[in-house]
Amino acid sequence: MNPANNQVYPVIWHNNAVSLIDQTRIPNEYAFVEIHRSEDMARAIKTMIVRGAPAIGIAAAYGMYLGAREIETDNRDRFLQQLEKVAEMLRATRPTAVNLFWAISRTLKVAYETLGTVEDLRKVLLQTAQDIQIEDLQTCRAIGDNGLKALPANPEKLTLLTHCNAGALATGGYGTALGVVRSAWREGRLNKLFADETRPRLQGAKLTTWECAQEGIPVTLITDSMAAHCMKQGLIHAVVVGADRIAANGDAANKIGTYSLALVSQAHNVPFFVAAPISTIDFELADGSGIPIEERDPMEMYQVGDTMLTPASGVEYYNPSFDVTPADLITAIITENGVYPPGELALSRQRRTLA
Repeated sequence: MNPANNQVYPVIWHNNAVSLIDQTRIPNEYAFVEIHRSEDMARAIKTMIVRGAPAIGIAAAYGMYLGAREIETDNRDRFLQQLEKVAEMLRATRPTAVNLFWAISRTLKVAYETLGTVEDLRKVLLQTAQDIQIEDLQTCRAIGDNGLKALPANPEKLTLLTHCNAGALATGGYGTALGVVRSAWREGRLNKLFADETRPRLQGAKLTTWECAQEGIPVTLITDSMAAHCMKQGLIHAVVVGADRIAANGDAANKIGTYSLALVSQAHNVPFFVAAPISTIDFELADGSGIPIEERDPMEMYQVGDTMLTPASGVEYYNPSFDVTPADLITAIITENGVYPPGELALSRQRRTLA
């Protein structure tokens, strides 16, 4: 965190290493993990020390540079062959978040297109990672401001609901869905934020509420099963969530529980927005049926810390980390280039916005 402006930056390049906020320790402890090797970066992504699609992409880009630094050859072709192996290791960490693959592809492309020595390639890989990080922060601020314009005009002060954490911790800073919340708060349009706890890893309870508390944003925590009740009571004016991958037709993968939240929103006529950068849109996928869904260790379900919630044996567990919300349940997708109905995502590449 930058104490001067209370901003959170989950990935920091400092003293020739990468410092990551250890998100597995929040809110009990605000601590950093220093990463010097590409293998350690892969492990940090896999174990969710760093998480959130944009932040994973930034971390992977730095992981590519760390891997390049470890390659012991001055031969360009052999260097690129070894760099491909680093890319393969990093790609295997989290299958759903497309920003991971986008960032790795971008760094590889730069390496192949750069002329000069192997040391020149290493330098450009570091610069590319830093560029990706700076661009993401700018992107998040644009998403926040575009989302503010898309929110309902009435009432004057809105109560929003979000699921999981799509804030500064999940990005280069500021956030996507939580970036919209921040922009609404800054402009005096936010009454309060409701945050789903987001089982089983409790990113909403641990991370979203922590971010809001740091900045004095009014936040109320609810369990995932309370959303329908809150909407029926008229407490929610709009839902804003992030995404880890969006198909070309607008189907969006986000943390498990997002799909059911979208269904509940439709039943209560509550606008449902997805906020994500253009890099999260996988234009190669026609629809969400092709999005790979990561399954995680069932221990996340039956154990919290040292406390056992259910039997660890004698019971079967199913722990998909994401689900896919169909495009027809999404009011609009908020990007840095503007706000688009799901069926018009192709326009997002042209920097055109909704009227």
